[in-house]
Amino acid sequence: MPHSRPMPSIGSHCHELRITDSDKIWRIVYRIEPDAIVIADVFIKKTEATPKNVIDVCKSRFRMYDDAKK
Repeated sequence: MPHSRPMPSIGSHCHELRITDSDKIWRIVYRIEPDAIVIADVFIKKTEATPKNVIDVCKSRFRMYDDAKK
């Protein structure tokens, strides 16, 4: 069963969903909006900590999403 955890280091309402495949562990970083679920990134996680470049990319993508909604 997939497991989701909050990711306040990226932003409010952001989560990381963990999905175990046969030989990999996938991560999906997403944010819950009132009218949508916005996916910022999907990657294979190889370490315990989420890589800084993934956090930076997700922040940037959510910022672009927010700017486009204005």
